Amino acid sequence: KTGKHGHAKAHIVAIDIFTGKKMEDLCPTSHNLDVPFVKKTEYQVLTADADTGEVSLLQENGDTKDDLNLPVYVKIGEPTEEDKKVTEDLLKALDDGKDVIAIVQLACGEEKI
Repeated sequence: KTGKHGHAKAHIVAIDIFTGKKMEDLCPTSHNLDVPFVKKTEYQVLTADADTGEVSLLQENGDTKDDLNLPVYVKIGEPTEEDKKVTEDLLKALDDGKDVIAIVQLACGEEKI
C-alpha cells in the first residue's frame, strides 16, 4: 500500500520468540531493516531444579553450561503456556530417568530453552 507521498510501505508482523508477544511495524520499502539472526543449539540436560529454575546442560566439548534457567523463569513479563508445558515436560522426563535434549535459541544477545 502506498503512503501519503506515494511510496510503498511494508507491513511487518512478527512474534517475539522469547515472550510470545505479537509485534507490528509499518515502514517504507526503501529503508533497510535489521533482521535478527537466530541460532539454535541442542544440549543434553544433566540436571534441572524446579525450585531455583537452574538448569545444567552438557556441551559438545564435554563442558557444562550453567547460565540458563527453566523457561518459566522469565526476565520480562509472564511465562507463556508453551514455557509452562516445556518446563513440565523437561522435569517429568528427567524424573523418569530419560536422556533429555533441549534446544536453546540465541538471538539479540538473549538465550532461552
